[in-house]
Amino acid sequence: MTYIDLNSDVGESFGNWAMGDDAAIFTSVSSANVACGFHAGDPSGIAQTCRDAVSAGVIIGAHVGYRDLAGFGRRFLDCSATELADDVLYQLGALQALARAAGSNIKYVKPHGALYNTIVHHEVHAQAVIDAIKAFGEDLPVLLLPGSVALAKAEHAGLRPVAEAFADRNYNPDGTLVSRREANAVLHDSAQVTENMIRLASDGTLKAIDGSVIQMPAESICVHGDTAGSVAMAAAVRAGLESAGVQIKSFV
Repeated sequence: MTYIDLNSDVGESFGNWAMGDDAAIFTSVSSANVACGFHAGDPSGIAQTCRDAVSAGVIIGAHVGYRDLAGFGRRFLDCSATELADDVLYQLGALQALARAAGSNIKYVKPHGALYNTIVHHEVHAQAVIDAIKAFGEDLPVLLLPGSVALAKAEHAGLRPVAEAFADRNYNPDGTLVSRREANAVLHDSAQVTENMIRLASDGTLKAIDGSVIQMPAESICVHGDTAGSVAMAAAVRAGLESAGVQIKSFV
């Protein structure tokens, strides 16, 4: 692989509650998954994140989630397909307005948290998310875990499916993410993470939490913006990949 995208979850501060350092992480990543106000973020903070992304030359994507501010979007909501589709479309419209005011547009969609993990296998919610993206009308690429039901539905709907890997998360042997409720779900060792991502870019594999090697065909790598040390982690991953001859470049 001669190039790969680095993305990060940003725009998640809410009022006096600060989450991450968006402007700083933009020095390392090529794509920004900007919160849309349902799992995190407020209008002024999201708008500033969009302006910072444009200033840094970083692509803006919509980080849509369940309507769950209190739970940071990490709880499954048993809503109807219509309600979920309407919620996703609403979020896309809100972020597009703020991105456009900053001089850009939404270029892709990445679901967040529980919604992301749910539509790996949940047929109804996966279809609702894809229906909303199609209704938005821009044929936006969809960024998700390899093998997701929603990625297959995206391709069937004529949307570009983009598989991603997580730099700072542990994986189960079946290729799913270790639940944040479990120990060692999040990785904090920059050297280990960087080594893992060089392996990913080199041969498309990762080590699962049990030490087994799993196939992970990914066009993008996520470094979470809300974890401690995320700015340094993103810089280390970028430096490591570039030293291995892999260019950091958006997939769009």
